[in-house]
Amino acid sequence: MENINERNLQGKTPADPTMRDLMTPLFRRKGLLGVTFATLLVVAVAAAFMLSSKYKCSMEILVNRERMDPMVTAQATNQTPVTPPTVTEEEINSEVELLQSPDLLKEVVLANGLQEADKKRLTAVLFPGRSKEWYIAKAVKGLSKELKIEVVRKTNVIRVAYASSDPQVAYGVLNKLADLYMKKHVDVHRPQGSYNFFAKETEKYRDALQDSEMQLASFGTQQNVAAPELQRTYMAQELVASEAALHNAEQLIAASRQRINDERAQMNATPARSSTAEVSSTPDYLLQQLGTSLLAAQTKRTQLAMKYDPSYPLVREADEELAQTQAAFTEAQKTKFLNQTTDRDPTYEALRLDVAKTQADLASQQATARALQGSIKTVNAKMIRLDQTALKQADLLREVKANESNYLLYLSKREQEQTSDALDQKRIGNVALAAPPLLPILPAYSFLFVLFVGFFIALFFSVATAFGADYLNSSIRTPSEVSEVLGIPVVASFPRRAA
Repeated sequence: MENINERNLQGKTPADPTMRDLMTPLFRRKGLLGVTFATLLVVAVAAAFMLSSKYKCSMEILVNRERMDPMVTAQATNQTPVTPPTVTEEEINSEVELLQSPDLLKEVVLANGLQEADKKRLTAVLFPGRSKEWYIAKAVKGLSKELKIEVVRKTNVIRVAYASSDPQVAYGVLNKLADLYMKKHVDVHRPQGSYNFFAKETEKYRDALQDSEMQLASFGTQQNVAAPELQRTYMAQELVASEAALHNAEQLIAASRQRINDERAQMNATPARSSTAEVSSTPDYLLQQLGTSLLAAQTKRTQLAMKYDPSYPLVREADEELAQTQAAFTEAQKTKFLNQTTDRDPTYEALRLDVAKTQADLASQQATARALQGSIKTVNAKMIRLDQTALKQADLLREVKANESNYLLYLSKREQEQTSDALDQKRIGNVALAAPPLLPILPAYSFLFVLFVGFFIALFFSVATAFGADYLNSSIRTPSEVSEVLGIPVVASFPRRAA
């Protein structure tokens, strides 16, 4: 020490510090060094126990644009690939805020029963009588702090991590959070209740379609008609044919009447009978009788003339009788008989038969005309009724078609919404669960690794504390410090000895 002081007094540079000089503050502060090291080592061991019992579960969410497919057409053209726009920082931050939304965290807390853990801690003893909502709010606040959400640098990936002493709880928290987040993301970015609306409309129009189809099916039974429009067409054709037949019958009736009138006029001008043979002959039988009578009168006069006188009355009477018979015989010889044979006139008979036949045809034609008139009237009435029935059926058909069109429309819309919901769940939306949470098997940190790191941290801080305490201590401990601080030479120095 004296040699050193002499060299200092002579203006010479002191020697370089040795390892002993560097370790001197540690020896001087060995108590503080030991206490600090032991304390930090205990803290490191406790931290090692705590961290080695923590199970960390993580997941990654990819934020991207909706898929943009190129337009598909029938033309042979080259399609330029469509590049979706990049995701902005605001959109990523919006998804982070959705992950941290209180309603989402509350459902996660309730689903995993995190509020029950707070009831077993010291706070439950210090603050008794707290409501269930208080514990839920405290668990939500704790979850928001323990949930680690960060955006991976230079990517569109959001990493979410959560650690718990129970691996099932850690996995359950992130799994429930992922499900609720995907659902909330779909609800936020898509119209609310669109699928339910289209589903209700589909059910409504399906019931309306069934009712209208039942009404249409029972319409034929109620109206006793199968196809009114088709029957009306057939009846219209039948009506046209009946009207044509009626006109034909009226023409035949007019022709038959005119024919009857003409034939009757001809019958009036034509004799009913005509002579067919004419024979001229004498009255032989009369002459024979008169000759017999004349012979008898002559015989009688001869007999009377033989007996009586010519003047006798009987003779004169016989003469007169003979004269009369002779005169009648002479007159009979002069008489000629004309025999004529007559028969029905063929022209008259032909006219009569034709008139009778024409009258029969006329009666038939009149009956046909009356029947056709009745048939036309009936068909017209039926067609009027069928018109009304066809209008009602057409109204029912329009209602069926309208309900069917609406049903198919809303059914298609419902399927589209259902497909959209399914596609949103299958990475067609602008977020996707890139790395789903997995059940952690190993703890988040190894006990030996944490203990090793804690040992070196305790050693570093304890050494730093010793050096710091020694540096902050303003007392003079060596002769060199006396010379440096006070600027006076050291005459003598005595080492510190234990008593």
